[in-house]
Amino acid sequence: MNTTTADMGSTTAADQPAARRLRRSVDDRMLAGVAGGLARYLDADVTLVRIIIAALALFTGVGLALYIAAWLLIPEDGADQPIIAAWIAGRQDRSR
Repeated sequence: MNTTTADMGSTTAADQPAARRLRRSVDDRMLAGVAGGLARYLDADVTLVRIIIAALALFTGVGLALYIAAWLLIPEDGADQPIIAAWIAGRQDRSR
């Protein structure tokens, strides 16, 4: 049995980069900041993301539905919850 263990592949938490969070952009927005947030998360050009969303909307119709879903489900920079969660919480508070 080999008693020499070289743990070359282990890293500590300090070596790991901070986890990226998907958030809607407040700085780089045209409508709701979805394309700006996706571009920042994917480390891509925001113009390219906008073109892809527009192409999906024009050619398949899926782009608009995905954009609205992302607007409702992805929280904005600085917010702790998405729009839909805040809306649901408000509805629950009113019903009590």
